Amino acid sequence: MARKLPMYKAISEAIAQEMEKDENIFVMGEDIGAYGGIFGATSGLLEKFGPERVRDTPISESAFIGAALGAASKGMRPIVELMFVDFFGVAMDQIYNHIAKAHYMSGGQVKMPIVITTAMGGGYSDAAQHSQCLYGLFAHVPGLKIVIPSNSYDAKGLMISAIRDDNPVMYFFHKGLMGLGWMPSPPEAAVEVPEEPYTVPIGEAKVVREGSDVTIVGVAKTVHEGIWAAEELEKEGISAEVIDLRSLVPLDKKTLLESVKKTGRLVIADEDYRSYGMSGEIIATVVENGISLEAPPVRVAYPDVPVPYSRVLEKYVLPDKEKIINAVKNIM
Repeated sequence: MARKLPMYKAISEAIAQEMEKDENIFVMGEDIGAYGGIFGATSGLLEKFGPERVRDTPISESAFIGAALGAASKGMRPIVELMFVDFFGVAMDQIYNHIAKAHYMSGGQVKMPIVITTAMGGGYSDAAQHSQCLYGLFAHVPGLKIVIPSNSYDAKGLMISAIRDDNPVMYFFHKGLMGLGWMPSPPEAAVEVPEEPYTVPIGEAKVVREGSDVTIVGVAKTVHEGIWAAEELEKEGISAEVIDLRSLVPLDKKTLLESVKKTGRLVIADEDYRSYGMSGEIIATVVENGISLEAPPVRVAYPDVPVPYSRVLEKYVLPDKEKIINAVKNIM
């Protein structure tokens, strides 16, 4: 049976169902217990599983991510929430030098079944230290899988896949899609979610709207902006195909290349910084595979500036429907 759920409930349901099946799974992080996580992703877990398996931690990210590393090396399956992706700097050594590399450097003897969840994204005036995406930083490091859902169905399925994976998975959720009362979320993000457990494969993109004139690629919030742009463009006779990557690592190159080969035009909508990130990697993938384009590819990405606190300035720099529409029209 399926019901419509907001993303935060879909994520917490996925975690609860896996915890019921495997006593080696536990959750820890800041305010993830009684508070249920600042973005609701662990709501109800403390009541179901108690403080031994749902552990509120001190404000010491390097310590609790280091603890997850040790627990995973001994057979546990930790899920760690670090409140904002912007805070990962203090735990980078644990993540990119140890969690990402332990399996390789042990000759395959040490598994790292860790899920690191975190909130990303702007749109609500939380300024430069609480509004970044930064998934490109982690996609750059071999050994980490990266997943980014755009709706509640994928949120549940990708979380279950991440928990069951023996590799470290970084799970990014956009604050503006979670369905919280205090932060507006597009209604399209809350879709039907089956009650029973299911998986969405890591590394499989989805064509969420078919088209023939241009390919629009996005993740999380920019998927919705891309769909809204495609609906407006259709009124002017332009047929846009929209791809939700869902995973950055592994990247579904097959779906991407098939679409761009069909349409001959490419626009990437990316809330992460423009330089050295997802948008450039997608363009490189298309070019390296010899796909012939009818116009230069375009990046509708976050400019290389700190995220402004001012609501007007933040809206000015965030990728949105209007910027995508303009980009498509410029290459048609």
